Amino acid sequence: MSTRRPEEPWAGFLGALDSSLTEETTVHCLGGFAIHALYGLARPTRDVDAAAVAPYHQLPVLVRNGGKGSPLARRHGVYFDFVTVVTLPHDYDSRLTPIYPDAFVRLRLLALDAYDIVLSKLERNQRHDREDVRYLADRVPLDLSVLMKRYQDELRLYLGRPDREDLTMRLWIEMIREGRPFE
Repeated sequence: MSTRRPEEPWAGFLGALDSSLTEETTVHCLGGFAIHALYGLARPTRDVDAAAVAPYHQLPVLVRNGGKGSPLARRHGVYFDFVTVVTLPHDYDSRLTPIYPDAFVRLRLLALDAYDIVLSKLERNQRHDREDVRYLADRVPLDLSVLMKRYQDELRLYLGRPDREDLTMRLWIEMIREGRPFE
């Protein structure tokens, strides 16, 4: 778990977003921001991807005050993005990890664990998604049997095109194994 405080531009942006909230608000984070905050990813990202916000009525506050194009986003060069098209493993919320605990008064940032972040990128499968998968595979390091079990047990059933994602998973497993010459 990260006990660091956020650096700029995140510190100023998230601090201002925290100040705009009227009650404790929990955000489930994924993507590059979560990988950066918990695992030290150096690849720049400009958004805090969020899969869930609780209480839900705070979502419009976060989007209005920190969403893309907002004055706060323009000032800091980063923004809050509520992700509406992503399939997450069934029990992802039981494995959330705090990001920057105690850094804010009302804002509670929680990140998907590394396996769930990887699986959240499966359907999109863009170049930077594959780079993030490689990074997490090395940094964590990912146990491929855990990754496959979670895919089979908690995600595959919910996918629109599981045959396509089966192929992507096979290719990702192969990619990870190629980066591990002694496995």
